[in-house]
Amino acid sequence: MKGWAILAVAVLLASHWAAYQHGRSVELANAGQATAQRDSGDRLAEVIGERGARQEEQRRATAQEEARANAQEERTIADAGAADADAAGQRLRSDATQFAAAVSCPGPDTAAIARGQAATRAAMVLSDLLARADKRAGELAQAYDRARVAGQQCEREYDALKPPE
Repeated sequence: MKGWAILAVAVLLASHWAAYQHGRSVELANAGQATAQRDSGDRLAEVIGERGARQEEQRRATAQEEARANAQEERTIADAGAADADAAGQRLRSDATQFAAAVSCPGPDTAAIARGQAATRAAMVLSDLLARADKRAGELAQAYDRARVAGQQCEREYDALKPPE
């Protein structure tokens, strides 16, 4: 009877051990499956996130390129306006110089001649002053146009970096 009892205990222990090992293998398989699902979901989320990031990066790059193109167009327009203004200024300076040269008063009266020479000198000084002021105004206008265009380009590029609403 002792042999049967030992055998029964051994069979009982073996069956419990087998049940334990089976449960453990099932649990490991379930854990592996859960891990695989989680990893698959993580990879999918990563791919979706990368795709979204690439799309956002492309949207920003496109918006910045449009801002650069707009700024170049505005600079071209401003430069054309500045060239027109320079031509008009040159005509004005030429007219002022001609007017200053025409101010002299020839005649027999020496006092009138002296006054005419003084008026001619004053007209020449004013003509020169007008020429310098006009040239400086053109330079300032051109600098202002360039700064305005650059500021607007910067603002558009900054706005492009913000996420769409």
